[in-house]
Amino acid sequence: MFTLDLDEFTFELKEGAIKHVGPSNTSATAKLYDVEGAEVREFGDKRVKLAFEDDEGNEVEVALFPEAAAEVARGIEALEEDGRVFE
Repeated sequence: MFTLDLDEFTFELKEGAIKHVGPSNTSATAKLYDVEGAEVREFGDKRVKLAFEDDEGNEVEVALFPEAAAEVARGIEALEEDGRVFE
């Protein structure tokens, strides 16, 4: 399941093209549940890309700099050591 919350976005549909025409200070939140596949790969010279896909074909990709990727890895390891995940 994929959810997308767009906060105060304004789009224009003209001749089959979608264009954002609102202010640049808007925000959005994307969430993907029931992930069936996950992949980690290089992205550019220094970043790591995490790619996730559910059974409906929805995808989310996140590019992280090394420090953020290491923090994610440490967080997963800490949860695993506490026995809160992967049981």
